[in-house]
Amino acid sequence: MLLAQVNTGELRLKVTDPGGLGLSASITISSNSSQYLNSLTTSKSGEVDIETLPYGIYLLRAESLGFTATTETVEIRSALPSEHTIKLTVAPVKTSVQVSSSAPLIDPYRPSSVMQIGSQQIQDRTASLPGRSVQDLVDTQPGWLYEGNAVLHPRGSEYQTQFVIDGIPLTDNRSPSFGPEIGADDLDSMSILTAGFPAEYGRKMGGIVELNTRRQTADGLHGEVVLSGGSYDTGAAYGQLQEVHGKNTFGATASGSMSAHYLNPVVPENYTNRGTTGDFSAHYERDLTQNDRLNMSVRHELSRFEIPNELVQQEAGQLQTGSNFETMGTVRYQHIFSPDSLGTLAAMVRDNANNLNSNQNSTPIIAFQHNNFREGFFKATYSFHHGHHEFKAGVESDNVFLHEDFSYRITDPTQFDDNTPSSLAFMEHRPDLEQSAFVEDLIRLGKWTISAGLRWDHYQLLLNQSAFSPRISVGRYLPSLNMVWHASYDRIFQTPSFENILISSSPQIDALNNNFLRLPVQPSRGNYYEGGLSEAFAQCMSLDVNVYRRNVADFADDDQLLNTGVSYPISFDKAIVYGAEAKLSLLHLAKLSGYASYSYMVANVWYPVTGGLFLGDDVTAAVTQTIGHFPASQDQRNTLRTRFRYQFVPWLWFAAGLSYGSGLPFAYTGDQADALAQYGPQVISRINFDRGRILPLLATDATLGADIHKSDRMIIRFQADGSNLNSRLNVIDFGGLFSGNAIAPGRSFALRLSTNF
Repeated sequence: MLLAQVNTGELRLKVTDPGGLGLSASITISSNSSQYLNSLTTSKSGEVDIETLPYGIYLLRAESLGFTATTETVEIRSALPSEHTIKLTVAPVKTSVQVSSSAPLIDPYRPSSVMQIGSQQIQDRTASLPGRSVQDLVDTQPGWLYEGNAVLHPRGSEYQTQFVIDGIPLTDNRSPSFGPEIGADDLDSMSILTAGFPAEYGRKMGGIVELNTRRQTADGLHGEVVLSGGSYDTGAAYGQLQEVHGKNTFGATASGSMSAHYLNPVVPENYTNRGTTGDFSAHYERDLTQNDRLNMSVRHELSRFEIPNELVQQEAGQLQTGSNFETMGTVRYQHIFSPDSLGTLAAMVRDNANNLNSNQNSTPIIAFQHNNFREGFFKATYSFHHGHHEFKAGVESDNVFLHEDFSYRITDPTQFDDNTPSSLAFMEHRPDLEQSAFVEDLIRLGKWTISAGLRWDHYQLLLNQSAFSPRISVGRYLPSLNMVWHASYDRIFQTPSFENILISSSPQIDALNNNFLRLPVQPSRGNYYEGGLSEAFAQCMSLDVNVYRRNVADFADDDQLLNTGVSYPISFDKAIVYGAEAKLSLLHLAKLSGYASYSYMVANVWYPVTGGLFLGDDVTAAVTQTIGHFPASQDQRNTLRTRFRYQFVPWLWFAAGLSYGSGLPFAYTGDQADALAQYGPQVISRINFDRGRILPLLATDATLGADIHKSDRMIIRFQADGSNLNSRLNVIDFGGLFSGNAIAPGRSFALRLSTNF
């Protein structure tokens, strides 16, 4: 039965010989329906724990030298650990035995609107440039857009994407210009949830990306080294070491990268766009007892980068630089009270700083920003399994202490209204206090699955508000058609982004325009509806179709300060977003696999606007436009993505795909002649001024991968990637002079060499 919520369990697997003694064996665990694939090795005693497996049916294959490979299926349907034993038989002498099996194409327990990517899929979906991030991987998924190097979901802005890393939610903007990123090499699996949200999740509901970092399970020392480089002077290195000793696991990772194409440039010349990143982490895990497990980790990330210039700024000699620093520590304790109940405690502390600096030649404004925040997070959950029910309840508290320091000085007054102050200095600090509690029940009744939950949120920053959010999802499995249909309703209470929210809502900056009434940015409240079906056919293909509608009051968005990379939260009176998505997957046809997806979306928002830091013509627009509606910045009507992979031989494969977008809307106050003089014919040829939309985007990519060396102790892989092979100038966003245009990378190539041991 199709679940409407994402929950994860744990599989405790043991491999034995015919006499019941433990065996060291290679394990492959996969689920066709959720696109999960992972390879592990048991300990010398034949045991391995596989954590954070989303509910569903999995295919297990165990192999050990001298024994016949065995394939079995196992179902994960509870947060409590599931135990499973595979008994291998001695392989007959001079006889080759092939065991072939496959998990159901339609998993009756697979969560709706979820894409799960295992470690192998992550390696296969590399981005065009080395040092790729989680955002790059999210961008490859159907129905997601990538604008200005910030993750966008077609049903919400980049500010409303929630990343959950090893069970810890991060609700701040994780795009490159706002915060350090988690590198894809650190990941073991990734899930994307777009509807049927469990009551456990709240605050940022545009989309949820669950990330689980790597953990080795076999005894001894293991590691990985990755080197990559390519176009735009890009290079990256990643290293990981992990020691498993009895009940203790120690691990550490380090990575660094550089590129001359860090952000999406605003003009094709790609002026001032260099960036470097670094990442260091360590973790410790111990099984205190059979029923108790402790996890601890610490991570430090940093990035330093330049802000891309426009032509006028480059000629003036402008140099604006940004930097992000983040240090985070987490601890997680799990206790099994009984065979039917499980409790978890999780906590996080982190310190984050974002900076912007400008030289004296900056135009039309010299801007400085030195923001930081400290966060303390705590969460406690309790799960209980009884009969047809899987209950879960919990509480969480998130306290963020914000400090904002922003100043500017106008250097070109002709770009602003006459009454705009020539300088501004703003400094303020305040705590953002948020608490929540939830309860949810997952009910299985024959071919039906019902998920029902209730969440309570309290938000206290500039406003003091609270709300209850009911959620319900229903699924029905039709075995005669090998089909699952599902429907869900989500009530959401979505807190505003806290980046620059103090200045966005502060009456201290009313002096910028005394005609503008500045009010605090309100939390968003909305009703999300979705329905769809999943069907398998021809024993090798599956089709997923979804339709959705979102009605949101106080719709969250952001307003960018010129093209500085600094953004401010705003909200519109309301928004209506609706559309449909379809994905056709070829799971296997001999050596070929792949998918083709299409999404249609319409998104409109209604005036007036609240919040922001408006300068120049934007002030007049914010004051005078109080009624009417217009297309949202994510309103790309048609999006098509394909990717197919062919395995020539076991050690050599090739993949290729394309992405198409019908183009986003734009607003430009000048005329076409002004735009031509500012940006040249290349950019203007990609703009439709009559329709107010950017012309369609199209990019093709290809990857060739090979296993250079493969043994029981070491695997060396080589990969070559090509992106935008059609060399099209793809304009992602267009807003006019100093308004944050975004141009996608041109034709680029990358090479990657990885060694696992």
